[in-house]
Amino acid sequence: QVRVVESGGGLVQPGGSLRLSCAASLGIVSIYDIAWYRQAPGKQREFVAHITSDDITNYADSVKGRFTLSRDNTKNTVYLQMTFLKSEDTAVYYCHVMGSVYWGQGTQVTVSS
Repeated sequence: QVRVVESGGGLVQPGGSLRLSCAASLGIVSIYDIAWYRQAPGKQREFVAHITSDDITNYADSVKGRFTLSRDNTKNTVYLQMTFLKSEDTAVYYCHVMGSVYWGQGTQVTVSS
């Protein structure tokens, strides 16, 4: 059974930073492309960023230049470093193993003063 677990969310002021983690079992992180999505209240889930198995990254225009993906295969974890956070980044952030049915439970990010 594959487990995908996000962590690192919280409350941060505008302009602040957070690092989200996506830990997956069975060595999934080193084999599959991993994506982050987010869903704000009353809105559809939207793509944020993804990293391929050979570390090619792709970002939504809304986060480009502010968010950075990285991977640590030894820890089976993908990280989403978020900087210069804005109120519109407030959402539940989900990790997804691309090409599969596996999603994490989500972690809440709230950007507010």
